[in-house]
Amino acid sequence: MTRGPTLPAHRIPHRTGRLAIPTVPEQTRTPPPEHLLAGFNSAPADDAHRLLLDCLHSPRWAGRVADHRPYPDLESLLAACDEAAYDLTPGDLAEALASEALPTLPYGTYSAAHTALSAAHAAYEARFGHVFVICLDEVAPNETPDRVLEGIRSRLTNDPEEERVVTAEELRNLAKGRLAAHLRGARSPALDTNSAVSGE
Repeated sequence: MTRGPTLPAHRIPHRTGRLAIPTVPEQTRTPPPEHLLAGFNSAPADDAHRLLLDCLHSPRWAGRVADHRPYPDLESLLAACDEAAYDLTPGDLAEALASEALPTLPYGTYSAAHTALSAAHAAYEARFGHVFVICLDEVAPNETPDRVLEGIRSRLTNDPEEERVVTAEELRNLAKGRLAAHLRGARSPALDTNSAVSGE
């Protein structure tokens, strides 16, 4: 994955596809076919666990969501994701944040935006000690830089406890969005058993 030249090298993600702002194509926002949810429900525990870790890198969260299968519908699954995320400890959140990457910028973003965002990310990390995460599932790609910069500047005024609460909420939203994307047709090799999940 190529990053802008001004983004800090220490934040290049070590896991493919770990984005703080997931790109969810419009066609994946339709209700998932029942066989995709059935594939998740019937997958071996280790495979379901791996898929969930790709959505939020918290073994505790992934274990709780996987252990409560089967789910009757996507809404029930996403509600369980929320419930499990609310119980995460500060240590669990720190572990999840350690696997997050900086938001990607749309192709062609001008260099001044890279510079401004790099400075804002550095200020955020210096204040809170972890990467900035934000869920912008409904934001157009060309609006991403402005929304990210606005979010960082706004949240820099939070005290650490306020920001911990906001960050936890953003992680919950990211996890749900990523899982919904997997179940709406994004390739999920871990669940690609019995043709339950189609490839891209």
